[in-house]
Amino acid sequence: MADPDTFRVERTTIIAAPPETVFPFIDDFHQWALWSPWESIDADLAKTYSGPDQGRGAVYEWIGRKTGAGRMEITRSSPSSEVLIDLQFLKPFKARNLAHFTLTPDGGGTRVTWSMTGTQNLVTKVMGVFFNMDKTVGKDFAAGLASLKAVSEAKAGA
Repeated sequence: MADPDTFRVERTTIIAAPPETVFPFIDDFHQWALWSPWESIDADLAKTYSGPDQGRGAVYEWIGRKTGAGRMEITRSSPSSEVLIDLQFLKPFKARNLAHFTLTPDGGGTRVTWSMTGTQNLVTKVMGVFFNMDKTVGKDFAAGLASLKAVSEAKAGA
């Protein structure tokens, strides 16, 4: 039985490129503009980067009219296998979630799984009455993975 105080959203795709080609697009927030489903939502999206360019300690902060405000920090980065991100939403509501990307060799390509887990506070429980987190965020994850697949396969020449 699912815990009503937590949620998990997860999507997976197979990319026809090796993990070492896919990994830098996830591990470097500067590369997210190439594939993230949220990068093009706000024409006036303000972004700042701090810490190292990629890997553990890299930070990406944003503020936009449609995307709200938030902060992501890579807390674990294992070359070509996983990236763990502390994801904090600051506006329009506060929430703290964990985003996790795993990359697993799959034949000549890579199986990429993108998941997000978090605690459902009163606000997110009430929002859950009106929309399904998995369906809402899941379609964004699927779109992001499709874009990640396209840029990774283009780089690999697949």
